[in-house]
Amino acid sequence: MGVSETDPSPAPLPLMVRVFRLQMNVGVAHSEVNPNTRVMNSRGIWLTYLLLTVVLHIVLLSIPFFTVPLVWTLTNVIHNLVMYLFMHTVKGTPFETPDQGKARLLTHWEQMDYGVQFTSSRKFLTISPIVLYILASFYTKYDSTHFLINTSSLLTVLLPKLPQFHGVRIFGINKY
Repeated sequence: MGVSETDPSPAPLPLMVRVFRLQMNVGVAHSEVNPNTRVMNSRGIWLTYLLLTVVLHIVLLSIPFFTVPLVWTLTNVIHNLVMYLFMHTVKGTPFETPDQGKARLLTHWEQMDYGVQFTSSRKFLTISPIVLYILASFYTKYDSTHFLINTSSLLTVLLPKLPQFHGVRIFGINKY
């Protein structure tokens, strides 16, 4: 029994044509003007951030001649240094954006959530270094040397997050 002209079901396609149709990426361009604005709200990014911090701490703990207070201070300092570099130093976007260069002179922190302050992702990224600082201070037993290092590290990553410093370049650092 053949296929009649009134039968709406199409003839089966060869396997190669079916596979090719599954691989086509039609309409996969992002709809954001700047994808940097929404990346910290992506699914699983907060968990990944926390897991990477825990992995850093475990790797530092596995080094035999590091003491526990030193490991907590190093975890805090390395975390804050990396966050400062990625959030408050790097400017622009890694994507070609149709915003006509508006994000070119903005850091990632300034681009997040279109510059809206006190969103959930901004709160999370502000609270996480504070929690790490409290843990580091506790496990170093508030030793004055560790406390000074941890406090200065916290201030360098916390002050640029304040709304008063949005777009401000102190002493012209990171102006261009």
